[in-house]
Amino acid sequence: MKSLAAVVRAAKEPFVIEEIDVPDPGDEEVLVRIVGVGICHTDLASRDGLLVAPFPSVFGHEGAGVVERVGRCVTKLKPGDHVVLAPASDGVCEQCQGGAPMYCERFSELNFQTLPDPRCTAPLANGGQAFLKYFGQSSFSHFALAGERNAVKVRKDVPLRILGPLGCGVQTGAGTVINGLKPPPGSSIAILGAGAVGLAALLGAAVCGCGTIIAVDRVESRLDVAKCLGATHVINTQNEPDLARAIRAIVPRGVNFIVDSAGDPALILASLTGLAIRGTLGLVAVPPGVERPLEVPWSNFLAQGQRVEGFVEGNSIPDIFIPQMINLYVQGLFPFDQLISLYRFEAINDAVEDLRRGVAIKAVLEMGAA
Repeated sequence: MKSLAAVVRAAKEPFVIEEIDVPDPGDEEVLVRIVGVGICHTDLASRDGLLVAPFPSVFGHEGAGVVERVGRCVTKLKPGDHVVLAPASDGVCEQCQGGAPMYCERFSELNFQTLPDPRCTAPLANGGQAFLKYFGQSSFSHFALAGERNAVKVRKDVPLRILGPLGCGVQTGAGTVINGLKPPPGSSIAILGAGAVGLAALLGAAVCGCGTIIAVDRVESRLDVAKCLGATHVINTQNEPDLARAIRAIVPRGVNFIVDSAGDPALILASLTGLAIRGTLGLVAVPPGVERPLEVPWSNFLAQGQRVEGFVEGNSIPDIFIPQMINLYVQGLFPFDQLISLYRFEAINDAVEDLRRGVAIKAVLEMGAA
């Protein structure tokens, strides 16, 4: 299948729209015509060499589209189905078998291609081969190959072009709260970072019925969005040098939960004395440097029964959670579309620049109507 794709030939180079040849689907694969695909900061970190990635490569891992063809062993999907693409998992390891596919023992290999499969490549029109199957999909392309496991069938009465971010960024933020932390109704939560993942966590907190939802950021426009989406309070760290004191001015006993979606160790540390007795710090953001340690006040955590827990992709089972989020959206309870700015596929580099400048919260590239 001939397809236009955004190819990156070497680390830190811009995306270039090129024609590729997408292979036919294997026995357990599906060929998807992409309608919309979100741009995630993970895509950009891989492009820039901050995360492991082979080159040349087609990135993209928040794809949504229509199934065109299916492999001969595929039973879950058929041509014409609408799907959202999620991260890949092998389905056979202990974690997958235990209902935790986001902690698949082969997650890095299947999603970041730490052991790139030379069969998962596409010939480029002007020479060379581009690696496919980034996060099991490489959806910065008009057509993408995905595995049956990581293609989630969704209802057809919701615009496909906006659904891609449910496969990663929105799932990560909302799932961390809904599936991971599971805050009781009326509880309190502070969310560090009001980007796409943080605001999705805020939406999850609203769905769970949290009584106090504090959004923390240094960009006033993003805090304005947070208030529109359900934040009961906001803290601008540009104006509040003592974050923990600002949190306790709102919740004197401290918040039950803190979710970090900013990835700033100093910001996390500044927030921790605002955490309540037996409170939980949820880590979502990828840290700046894989081996960089996170320091926590050991005595306080021990004496107050607090804990730190990491969450990958919102502890979600995509086949269950993605349809749930869509149902909540249809009911008016989960307005994730308010995070989205739409761009033409050919304007991918403009979208990336808008993300860098903070003009867009979640950029989604449109390929065409479903």
